[in-house]
Amino acid sequence: MTDARSLTHALSFDIEDWFHIVEVKAVEDPARWPLLSERSSLVERYTDLILRICDDHGAKATFFMLGWIAARHPALVRRIHDAGHEIGTHSFWHRKVYELTPEDFARDISDSLAAIRAAVPGRIEIRGFRAPSFSITQGSEWAFDVLIDQGITYDASLFPASRGHGGYACPPGLHTISTPAGRLLPELPMSVASIGVGPVRKKMCYCGGGYMRLLPGSFIRQGIEQEASAGRPTVVYLHPRDFAPDCPKVRMPPHRYFKCYVGTGTTERKLRDLLARYTWGTCEQVVATGLAERPGQ
Repeated sequence: MTDARSLTHALSFDIEDWFHIVEVKAVEDPARWPLLSERSSLVERYTDLILRICDDHGAKATFFMLGWIAARHPALVRRIHDAGHEIGTHSFWHRKVYELTPEDFARDISDSLAAIRAAVPGRIEIRGFRAPSFSITQGSEWAFDVLIDQGITYDASLFPASRGHGGYACPPGLHTISTPAGRLLPELPMSVASIGVGPVRKKMCYCGGGYMRLLPGSFIRQGIEQEASAGRPTVVYLHPRDFAPDCPKVRMPPHRYFKCYVGTGTTERKLRDLLARYTWGTCEQVVATGLAERPGQ
């Protein structure tokens, strides 16, 4: 049985602004995003807070950048890069993958990579991708071949439990995907824990976004320990808006409103507690370590 403190866990942040929320009519039109950003943007302020938190605890992380953000805030991309963190792509337009054609998805990824590279002088290696809303689902596996064609060397898009805009039955923890074209791509899925009693058990995320905000710290730690007992590092994901009690509110169904806005005042404390208790690194580091330990993968 592996102790959670002996593992390096994956710390990641999806860098987008408060209005990058899928299927919310008030903010779904990209033509309105510049106006919404000028009216109230929190992405730089709270990403800088994230950078300070990481620095305070000596933790490195992966920042999955939205290309739209990289194009508008290139200095932010440079600050992340200069702090020694990994930069991955989160797409350009924050559209659900399963609603795109392969051609549209390829163009979106290419535009995102170009925006990130333009922000950082010299060559920057962009190896990882995370789909908006974990939206690589059954039937959209073609996306893995598009990613390989674009130079991506690992994916972090799969959510091995049911959820609103994603959900994909896959092995827990790091594994290798065989794409429709027969190529191999390392996959670092979201971490889920099994909750319940006896045969009545359900897989549930415990360590990212709204889950991190809503769940008590003891439950989050229990999930980390449960995964570690099986030898699997935990993957944490958060957004700048998860730290923002002053996040602008928009009209949406009550259950979405609750998941989007409740608990933002608790995120920093919970994250600092986790960074103090366990060892954290980038997604790329966790992938490389896992593949080295399992050369057959």
